[in-house]
Amino acid sequence: MSEVVKLQLIGLCVVGLGVVILLFIKSQFLRVIGFVAIVLGLFSLVALAVPQMASLPPAEESINIADIKTPTDMASIGQKIFFSKGQCALCHSIGPSESARCPDLKGIGAKLSREFIFESLTEPQAYLYLDYRHEGVPKEYPARMPYINKNPIGLSKNEILSVIAFLQQMSGEPISVSPSELDIPRPTSAPVKAADAGTVTLAQAR
Repeated sequence: MSEVVKLQLIGLCVVGLGVVILLFIKSQFLRVIGFVAIVLGLFSLVALAVPQMASLPPAEESINIADIKTPTDMASIGQKIFFSKGQCALCHSIGPSESARCPDLKGIGAKLSREFIFESLTEPQAYLYLDYRHEGVPKEYPARMPYINKNPIGLSKNEILSVIAFLQQMSGEPISVSPSELDIPRPTSAPVKAADAGTVTLAQAR
């Protein structure tokens, strides 16, 4: 029996107890308690009837260098990062939006060079855009761009290059980022046990 079913049974028992109190108890105070028990029991039954869904953080996208053969592969990975780990869509829109807190990124790959986009992601305070959507003196956008390569987002160089490839592809521009620019992770050497280290030292001494 699942926990939800157990809670539903408890709710039914509470409702039943409240009904019994209202039907057979004359005391005004106890009748109020019975009414409250019925309300709370019904409320819990309605709440438990709603489908329970686990709230899980978005899955992190890992880049397997061996699977990346073309710039299009990079753009595909960059799209996933844009909407998940990179959290770009929380502030930026792709297309005009009055609710956007940051500049619209539609066609950004055709307007800006890849070097400028890289700087905007890693040194976001180097250049601030002004908001020309409203009348009067242009204002800075209300949200400040975080350093995308630092915590809490912490994108790697490979991930940032993939996002740039996605922005260029989305703008209909040729992708200027090449898979050859990706950093190949170095294999981690296995730790040497103390006994093995002693053997190596002895062998070197000989």
